[in-house]
Amino acid sequence: MSIVTFYNGDPKAAPKTTQGAHLGANVILTWDGKLLLERRRDADVWGMIGGGAKRYETGRQALSREIYEELGLRIPPSAFQKLKVYDNPGRIAAYRDGSVWRMVIVLYGLKFTQEPVLHISRESRELGFFTPEEVRDLTLAVTHQDLIEEWFLRPGLQNAETQAVQYSSQRCRFPGRA
Repeated sequence: MSIVTFYNGDPKAAPKTTQGAHLGANVILTWDGKLLLERRRDADVWGMIGGGAKRYETGRQALSREIYEELGLRIPPSAFQKLKVYDNPGRIAAYRDGSVWRMVIVLYGLKFTQEPVLHISRESRELGFFTPEEVRDLTLAVTHQDLIEEWFLRPGLQNAETQAVQYSSQRCRFPGRA
């Protein structure tokens, strides 16, 4: 059973929020023209890597922490290129415990120059790099669909592949290594 249900669009079609707006950070993380996605354990849908910012964190700091928690990679906050802020009032997460909040997402980009070694966390069922054609066949979190469409699937100049900072996976620090 799903722990969370996502909504994106008309805020009147989603449950009424019980919490204030929540800042989240996600990343269009690519390698070799493929997008890294996780199949979430809490909703059994595919989504981008990222999550909510803690009270004291910037979006980049939150993303750096989330990448460590979800992938086991240490990437400094300065490595992420901010792409866009999404503040649609209809982007809602409704949890089974009754908490419902509006999501404000800061989207970042990062392009690996080499395939990174990933470590799956307890938050994910599965991780994978996907081509645009493969992404179109996945069940995506509705709160991520438009972001992925705009920055990964849509051809053109506004594309995370061209705007993201290139980052060597050799520069990543792994737990237990120098």
